[in-house]
Amino acid sequence: MGFKRIAFFAADSPQAQDALNVLTKAYGQNEAANADAIVALGGDGFMLEALHTHMDKNIPIFGMHRGTVGFLMNQYGEKGLLERLGAAEEVVLHPLRMNAVAADGSKHDALAINEVSMLRQTRQAARIKIYIDGRERMPELVCDGALVSTPAGSSAYNLSVHGPVLPIGSNVLALTPISAFRPRRWRGAILPHTAVVKFEILEAGKRPVSAVADRDEVRDVVEVTVKEDRSISMRMLFDPEHNLEERIVAEQFQP
Repeated sequence: MGFKRIAFFAADSPQAQDALNVLTKAYGQNEAANADAIVALGGDGFMLEALHTHMDKNIPIFGMHRGTVGFLMNQYGEKGLLERLGAAEEVVLHPLRMNAVAADGSKHDALAINEVSMLRQTRQAARIKIYIDGRERMPELVCDGALVSTPAGSSAYNLSVHGPVLPIGSNVLALTPISAFRPRRWRGAILPHTAVVKFEILEAGKRPVSAVADRDEVRDVVEVTVKEDRSISMRMLFDPEHNLEERIVAEQFQP
C-alpha cells in the first residue's frame, strides 16, 4: 500500500510541536478522514489518545517517539518517512468494552486499549466478587483492586502489578489482582479473549471502588462487566526491526 497522504497529530510538548512543524513542512498535512496514515508524535499516553480519537476511521497509525514513555512508539526520524510507512508491519488490536453500573443506578460504557481496572477509593481494601462467563469463580477478593488487560496493555500496568505479559495474537486476556490480601496466594488468571468478566463490588457503600477504562473513570461502581469488542479494529504500524511483538518479548527480559 502506498502512503502519500499523511495526517500528523502531536502532543502539546515543545519537542512534539517542533516535530510537527518540521514534518508538515516536509510531507504536507491532510485531514485524518482523507489520509492514508496517521502519524502520532508524542509518548505512549498520546498514542493511546490518538487510537481512541481515530478508532472509527480504520486508518493505520504510526507513532514516533516525542514524549516520555515510548513503548508503543517508533523512533523519531525526519527522513524517509514514506519509505518507513511502506515497509512497516501492521498490528490489529481490539479494545475491551467496559459496562459499569454506579451506586446511583447510572450506567456507563467505555473502551480500553490497555486495561480496565477496579481501584479502591479509600483507605479500606476493596471486596470484589468475580464471575467468568456467568459462573462465580472468586467469591471474595480482598485487594487494592483488579484489572483485565489486553495483550497490547499487558506490559504496562498489568506487568507492574506482577501480571503476565501476553504475546500479541495470543487471543487471551490477563485477569490480575492488585495487592491481593485474601486469597493471598492468588496471582490471577489467563482467560480466552472471548471471556466475559464481571466484577461485583461487595460492601460498595463502605468500601467504594472506581472503574477505569484507559482514560475514562467511573466512581462508586457496584457492578462492572468487561469483554473484548471484536467489532472494533485498530491498526498500528511498526518498523519491522522493532515491532510490537518483539518489544513485548524483550520487555520480559529487562533487568
